[in-house]
Parts: sequence; structure tokens; C-alpha cells
Amino acid sequence: MGDFSINKFFNWGFDAFLNTSEHPMIFTEYTFWIFFLLVLSGYSLIYNKIRLRSIFLLLVSLYFYFKTSGFFFSILLFSTVLDFFLGKAIYNSKKELNAKVLLGFSIASNLLILIYFKYAYFFADSFNSIIGSNWQPINHFALLTNQATGSSFRVDQILLPVGISFYTFQTMSYSIDIFRKKLTPVNNIFDFGFYVSFFPQLVAGPIVRASEFIPQIQKPYSVSKKDFGTALFWILNGLLKKFLLADYIAVNFVDRVFDNPGMFSGFENLMALYGYSLQVYADFSGYTDIAIGIALILGFRLPKNFNSPYKADNCGEFWKRWHISLSSWLKDYLYIPMGGNRGGSIFSYVTLSLIVLFVYLISGSLALLFGLLSVIFLTLLFGELFPKFNKWYLTNINIMLTMLIGGLWHGASWNFVLWGGLNGLGIVIYKLWKKISPWKDKFTWLSKIWGIIITFNFVTFTRIWFRTGSINSWDQMDESHNIISEWFTANEILNQLFFNFQWNLAFEVLSVYKNVFIVIGIGFLIHFIPEKWKKRYREAFATSSVVIQLLIGFMAVFFMYQIASTSLQPFIYFQF
Repeated sequence: MGDFSINKFFNWGFDAFLNTSEHPMIFTEYTFWIFFLLVLSGYSLIYNKIRLRSIFLLLVSLYFYFKTSGFFFSILLFSTVLDFFLGKAIYNSKKELNAKVLLGFSIASNLLILIYFKYAYFFADSFNSIIGSNWQPINHFALLTNQATGSSFRVDQILLPVGISFYTFQTMSYSIDIFRKKLTPVNNIFDFGFYVSFFPQLVAGPIVRASEFIPQIQKPYSVSKKDFGTALFWILNGLLKKFLLADYIAVNFVDRVFDNPGMFSGFENLMALYGYSLQVYADFSGYTDIAIGIALILGFRLPKNFNSPYKADNCGEFWKRWHISLSSWLKDYLYIPMGGNRGGSIFSYVTLSLIVLFVYLISGSLALLFGLLSVIFLTLLFGELFPKFNKWYLTNINIMLTMLIGGLWHGASWNFVLWGGLNGLGIVIYKLWKKISPWKDKFTWLSKIWGIIITFNFVTFTRIWFRTGSINSWDQMDESHNIISEWFTANEILNQLFFNFQWNLAFEVLSVYKNVFIVIGIGFLIHFIPEKWKKRYREAFATSSVVIQLLIGFMAVFFMYQIASTSLQPFIYFQF
């Protein structure tokens, strides 16, 4: 009997830590925390040896990604090796033309890999609908892996590698910054590999700039007692956001409404939208809070990714507070190179052409393509006739293009195109309003509150298309976008909001889902607590005794797992 138990234990250990899982190793599962404790045990022996520390964390990060994505870790290795050597070649180029060619090769290689995995089915469907063929893409990476290792990965299905959008953007920014002379290349491939694959932020960000992270690699380990307390606070804060807010709201209300919006009144759809705004914030910011805390324990500082975004009083400010690492990446590597607020450029028109092509492929409609081209031509003509209009649209075209690209970054779907376009439109309209507003020079608390209310409701409204275009369960992670279904689901929500609101059911809905709405109310109340108050209780926790910190931690974890849903929800941004 004893032998059987030992064998069973070792079989469990093999399955849990050596085989790939059906879904990523995530912060809300006990296997991750066992993994992290083992990492800390090994780390405690070598943390003061800088080179050995980088190699150790690189190896555990690659193991983590292997557990998360199986053979896809070879793509991570490919991107790492490619950009490491291209970065050196760009830096050592004597001629600017050679450096530009190498940079172009780096960007093209990374984007082609990203497009292959993220949009292969989309392009195949578009290609087939346009010419009437039945071509299906093959997973060439799985095919090569099978041939090289004798494995049996499926070649008839292209799955999206978790985190590919995040680490691809990191390696691209590395090459671009070297070309811009803002960064010198890393001398050691282990250091660069560690930067690209650092496991806390590998699969869902934040996107880390090489210029911010790589200098930390060469510094001695330094974590004070207060740093440890701060790290523990962020980990607990993120877990509480995920379990008590995001998952509770999703399982008990939001998912039910969005799964079949036509079965619920417009009032219920509206409440689900408000709930989803809190859910997606708590889910994503919760992940980055945990990532920041884990990294800090290991001695590394990750950038802040959220800054109370629903306190924003206009759309431009919202995007300075929401997913800051992506917003700033798009600004520095897309918006400014296109010309920023100075006007359009050749890059702007190339980007516009690609977006038009993408929209045509989504729709497969020549009539729509003709309509888009006609609008562009008439806009250019109108601009030539009216110089003031020409200046206005040239200074705003780059905002719209950046937000549309941001939408397409999330997925090849009409819903994401419209979501990105609406957010861009919100920024442009606010810029116009700011110029003509009679209150532009008269700041009052009333105008600030009014701006926050309008911005929050506008952002929440755009989430109709974001939520219906998103994947919301582990089973759906391996599926491509059903753009027709997503589009009609969004339209069904609009229909319920505008034509079947049913105010008379409001009291009954609030009564039935009383606990959910109390949680939503508490969540928003915490969100709007002044930042100086939040800083006080963070510091109070961070400077308290270790005994008190651990006691609060154990109580919080016990409470979270008592109310956790039976099936753990994926982090929303894993799909991107």
C-alpha cells in the first residue's frame, strides 16, 4: 500500500511538473505557487552571483513557458536568438542603409510570426471566400518539431502561443531602440534571453522595455524588508482582484448575460456592461499586480501598468492610465514615427492602406472596399480645397490609425476594429471639444466629475464590441474568431439596450443579483479611493512585522479559496 502511494505521488509530480498542461500555468493555481517556492529555493543559493542568476532565471522561465505552451517555447527561443544577433549587427553597421535593412528584417520576421499564429485562419477564410477555394493552413512549426524530435503535435490546427504578442513587442522594441542609438546591445545571450522570457510577465505583460529592465540584470540583488512587504501586498492585491472581483462578477452575472443577451432585458445588459468594465480591469490589473510582486521578490522592478483608469475625465487620459505599457509602446513605436500630432507621413498612408486591406479581407466585400477608398479620396480632395480641414485631419489621422492598429492587435474581428475606432474617435472628439469648450480654462470639481462620468460610460459602451469579440473560457482558447457570431451578439446587446430596456424590472434585477451588485459597488468604491490613501495603507502593510503580513496573507488566501468558483477562469489577456 505504501509503495502504491509513493508511486502515485511521483506520477502526480511527473504530470504536474514535467508534462504540458491543457492550459497555462497560472497565478490562481496551487501548482504555480509550488513552482515559485521551488524557484525561490534554488534562487536563494545563487541570487548574489549575477551571471548564474540570469542563467537560472532564464532556464526556469523557459520551463514555465514550456508548461504554458508546450512546443511553442521554440518560437520564443527563435525570436530571442534572432533579435540578439540582429541587435548586434544593427549596432555594428557602418552604413545607415545596412542598419535599416537589418532592422526591417527584424521587424518583418517578428510581425510575420505574430501574423502567422494570430491571423492564419482569418486570412485563410478571407482567401477562400474571395476566390472560392477550400485551402486550410498547416501548422509548420508543429510539423518541423515532429520531424526533429519524433513528437506527435497536431499539424492541422494552429493554436495561438500564449504571450506571443507581448514578447514579440519586447524584442521588436529592443532592435528599434538600438537602431535609434537609445540602447547598446546586450553582450550575453543569457541576459537577453532572461529579459525576453522573464516568467512573471511573460504571458500577459506588462510589456517591458529593454532600456528599463536590462540595466537591472547587472545590479546586485537588493530587496529590503519594506520591498518584500510591498511585493507581498501586490501579490495579495492581485489575487483578491481576480478571485473576489473579476471571477465572482463574471461567473455569477456577467457571463450569463453575454452568453445570451437576448434573454435578458436592456437594464440587465447595461448592468452587465458596468460589471464587465470592473471585471476586465480587476482581471488584467490583478495579473500585473501579481507579476510586479513576484518580480520584486526576485529583485526586479516591472513598470506600472494601470493607474486608476476610471478616474480619467477624457479618453486620451484614459489611455494614459490603462494598459500603460501597451499604450506607451504604440505611442513610441507607431504614433510618433507616423508623425504624431505634427501631421500625416508616408508611414501614415502605408498604415492606412494596410488597415483598409485588413477590413476588406474581414468583409470580403468589394463594395465596402470601393466605399472606403472613395471616402479616403474625398477626404483628401476636401482637404486640398479647405486648408483648415486639411490641417485638422492630418493632425488627427495618426491617432485614429494607432487606435485601429491597437484594436487589430487584439484580434482579427470586426468587433475589435470598431472598438479601436470608437476609442480613437473619442480621443479626437475630445481634442475638438477642448478647443471650443466655454469651460476649458475654468477647472471645477463639477466639470471633473462630469468628465469622469462621460468617459467611463463611453469606454463601457465600447466594451460591447470588446467583450463580444473576446474569448472567455479555456475551451475557446483554441478556437478562431467567429466574426459573424461576434458581430450579431454585439447587435443583440444594442437592440436590448435601445428597444427592450424594461425599467420596470430594475428593482427585481437588483434584488435577485443583490450580492453581485454589492461586490461591484465595493469594487468601484475602492477604485475611486484617493491615491494618497491607497499609498498609506500599502506602506502600513509593507512596514508591518512579518508575522502580521503572513497572518493577513493566510487569512486572505483562505477567504479567496472559500468563495472561488469551481472552475478557474482564464486571465482575459491570455488570449492576446
